[in-house]
Amino acid sequence: MGKRTILYDTHVAMGAKMVDFAGFDMPLHYGSQLEEHHQVRQHAGIFDVSHMVVVDVLGTGARDYLRHLLANDIDKMAHRGSALYSCMLNEQGGVIDDLIVYFIEPQHYRIVLNAGSAQKDLAWMESHVEHFALGLHRRDDLAIIAAQGPQTQALLTNLHDPFITDTIHTIGRFECAYSDNLFIARTGYTGEDGFEIIVPNSEAVALWQRLCAAGFKPCGLGARDTLRLEAGYNLYGQDMDETTSPLCSNLAWTVAFQPEDRLFIGKSALLAEKQQGLNQKMVGLVLLDKGVLRSHQRVLLADGKEGITTSGSFSPTLGQSIALARIPKGDYDHCDVIIRDKPYKAQIVKPPFIPFNSSKKH
Repeated sequence: MGKRTILYDTHVAMGAKMVDFAGFDMPLHYGSQLEEHHQVRQHAGIFDVSHMVVVDVLGTGARDYLRHLLANDIDKMAHRGSALYSCMLNEQGGVIDDLIVYFIEPQHYRIVLNAGSAQKDLAWMESHVEHFALGLHRRDDLAIIAAQGPQTQALLTNLHDPFITDTIHTIGRFECAYSDNLFIARTGYTGEDGFEIIVPNSEAVALWQRLCAAGFKPCGLGARDTLRLEAGYNLYGQDMDETTSPLCSNLAWTVAFQPEDRLFIGKSALLAEKQQGLNQKMVGLVLLDKGVLRSHQRVLLADGKEGITTSGSFSPTLGQSIALARIPKGDYDHCDVIIRDKPYKAQIVKPPFIPFNSSKKH
């Protein structure tokens, strides 16, 4: 038996198929992964993401610490209530994790870490605290529910909560707002507009039930994965890890090399990588033949060079199989993917596979 979020019994009561994910028993789907995918693309769905780890960074040294720890520069967050996506790197420029950091107060930042790498992340973060006046506070008392899809804003209004209604109509993308027991961020992992809501564990079940009553449909990890893949979002441990840098993982935009005097961990390695020239890149693949793309499939290019898929699945929105792949640097537009020892034709594209907040009908 794996670890359980506070919503575990609720998922089981709703008929969810539970599977192991990062050591947690989590819902894969509630009957149909395909229907849940379309629900989020066309309407709105909710996900339990309470397996992710919330860490509050508190103290006068919080800003300087995070400017050293993260590849992106938190000084980009110009005001309280801002959010920033960043990678946390090792000294070699490899990705320890990707995360979102929220600016709550000048001495209070909030980070949400991936479940599968949380223990490693926290050990790394603790190992760099020594020269900064701050404390790291893991918030296992909190749950996270993601509400995603084009009808999310309208359905959240059905809760008739003045703080929620005001917040969802005033904050922009990658912004957040908070009250005593409610933290709302306009962020997500689906390619749709939506919000991630953090509440105390004691209030999570009631909130989940209220969201269902308001018209949201529960969705599982299966739909979350196909949604994020269509949106071109990397999955840590598959599309990037400690052996790959953000520069070759479509994440160069998350690295702030300026100002020059900000010496974040991994900066020298990334500068050396840039100077030497990148020898590989991350691309999208759309399968032209019938078949299913998965991770770890060989990619054969016209000049005889090879790459490998990192994530792959059938895209319910496009009706085709898609993948992310790491290939040698070069000008390529088509390739062969080896599936069960046979070559299948694929087009090479630039992710995302669908535009953000797509309302495309199927």
